[in-house]
Amino acid sequence: MDLSVEIGTLHLANPVIAASGTFAYGIEFAGLTDLNRLGAIVVKGLSLEPMEGAPAPRLTPTPAGMINAVGLQNVGVQRFISEKLPALRSYRSPIIANVFGRNAEEYAEVVRHLEAVDGLAAYELNISCPNVACGGIQFGSNPQMAAQVVSAARRVSRRPLWVKLSPNVADIGVIARAAEQAGGDALTVANTYPAMSIDFRTRRSRIGNPTGGLSGRAIKPITLRLVHEASKAVGVPVIGLGGIETGEDILEYFVVGASAVQVGTANFADPNACVRIVSDLEKLCSSENINNINDLRGALQPENH
Repeated sequence: MDLSVEIGTLHLANPVIAASGTFAYGIEFAGLTDLNRLGAIVVKGLSLEPMEGAPAPRLTPTPAGMINAVGLQNVGVQRFISEKLPALRSYRSPIIANVFGRNAEEYAEVVRHLEAVDGLAAYELNISCPNVACGGIQFGSNPQMAAQVVSAARRVSRRPLWVKLSPNVADIGVIARAAEQAGGDALTVANTYPAMSIDFRTRRSRIGNPTGGLSGRAIKPITLRLVHEASKAVGVPVIGLGGIETGEDILEYFVVGASAVQVGTANFADPNACVRIVSDLEKLCSSENINNINDLRGALQPENH
């Protein structure tokens, strides 16, 4: 059985990737799970300077997932390089740096700092965070702005560039093509969906921000459609992200065109979720006689009879 996948030039032992913002900087989970069993790890988003993020509380559960407004709190790229990256280098799993900026120049500057160090396999450009005051979702909903960010990073990066897209667009294919044409090597589809959770007794939001991003089980059917549409629009690999909790979820994403997946919200309930899902995927492929997971990619039949 072969669970290995290729994301451009990057080889992953399996398609299960820990999603940015749900797995800290990776190293914090070392005592809770086997990091070497993961296909890859995408670290918490990195900005040029440290960011305090959104006011508490930052998370609230929903009937089929959660709403978060963390606001990209992070230690900044320099402290990541000096404090987090050295320990990550001892693991086999490829490390992907999620990158954020207030403008295209800041994205490129963060990448430039990371280019000077070893231990990273690729960058994921977060052009789609809905929980910050500037940048974020504006880049991800405008094809020209998306291309501007990707182009700026492409000029300074020798490593692969993944581009994390927003689901909150009229036509994700347009944004996907803009990111691909500007130099994106893969696309992550998709970020969270703007949402609210209100306590009518207090007349207040259940999180510190009025709104946050909805993730988890509830979004999977919507994101499956977006992955399908994005994969038809581009030639680069698409990484599915949304509501993945089982091996069956992964195979469904593959059938609609994904080349790998990221696991996010499940990590909050179970720090060992990614490894558990890898094991579940192995058992499922064995029971279904799937010898190579890549055979399922894009295998969706055109119509039901």
